Amino acid sequence: MGELDPKGARMTTAKARREEIYRLATTAGLTSVEELSQRFQVTASTIRRDLALLNEQGKLARTYGGALAIGAHPEASLRQRIGEAFEEKQAIARWAAAQVQPGESVLLDGGSTVGALAHALRGHTNLTVTTPALNTVQELSDSPGIQVDCLGGRLRSVSQTFVGPLAEAALERLSFDRVFLGADAVTADDGICEADQAQTRLKELMARRGANVYVLADSSKLGQRPFHAWVRLPVPWTLVTDAAADPQQVELFHRAGVHVQTVPPDRTVRVDDLVVEEAS
Repeated sequence: MGELDPKGARMTTAKARREEIYRLATTAGLTSVEELSQRFQVTASTIRRDLALLNEQGKLARTYGGALAIGAHPEASLRQRIGEAFEEKQAIARWAAAQVQPGESVLLDGGSTVGALAHALRGHTNLTVTTPALNTVQELSDSPGIQVDCLGGRLRSVSQTFVGPLAEAALERLSFDRVFLGADAVTADDGICEADQAQTRLKELMARRGANVYVLADSSKLGQRPFHAWVRLPVPWTLVTDAAADPQQVELFHRAGVHVQTVPPDRTVRVDDLVVEEAS
C-alpha cells in the first residue's frame, strides 16, 4: 500500500519511495530525515525505517539525522559533461565572452561550461588567457590574437585540469582582470562544491587573483550538494546561470551578496563544434 497525502491522493509505494531516497542521496545529497519526511509526506519514523533498510542493503551509511550514499556521487568526466545542459552552457558562455574586453588578462578554470567560454573567445584579439585546463588550451591553441599560458601541475584525468602545488605557486605571481570559475554545484551558503579538495583549493586561490570573479553554472547545479569539498568565495562575485534557475535559489544568492545574471538558452550552436580530447 502506498502512503496517503493530506488530501487523500495515493502517493508512491514504500519501495518506490526508498528508490527515490537513494536517488536523491546519490545526486542532490538530500538525506536528512526532516527534509525527506516533508518531501514524501510521511512520518519521520517511516523515513528512519526506510533509511535503516537501505543501510542493511549496503546502499546508505547512517549519519546523525540522516544518511549518506555509499559510493555515491561518481564524478562525471569532462567528455560526459559536454553534452549536459548544452544549450544553457552555450548561453552562459556567450554572455561571459561579451564581458571580456581587448587587452585584458583572464583566467579560465576547467570544466565544460568554462570550456564553452574558451570556444566563444576564439575570435577575440589582444587577449591573454591563463588556464589549468587542457580543453581550453586545445580550443585556443590556433587563435592568433590570444596568448595562452597554462598552469602546470598534477593532471586530474577526469576533469582534464592541472591542480596541486605547482599550479598554486604559479598563481602567486599573477593577477587577472577577470576570473571565470566552473563548479560541480554551488549553493548560497557554502559556495562551490567539487569532488576533489585540490580543485576547491585552486579555485579559492584563483578567486583571490581576480578583479572580477564569475562562477559559470547552469541552473541544475544551484543548491545541489553532490560532493564534500567546498570553497566559499568572498563577495561580491557574479553567478552566471540560465533562465530556468529556481527563483528561490536566485533569491538566496542575492541575500548572500552575490550578483546573479540569468541568460536564455542558446539554440544556435551544435555540440560537434566543441573540442574535447582525453589525455592519457
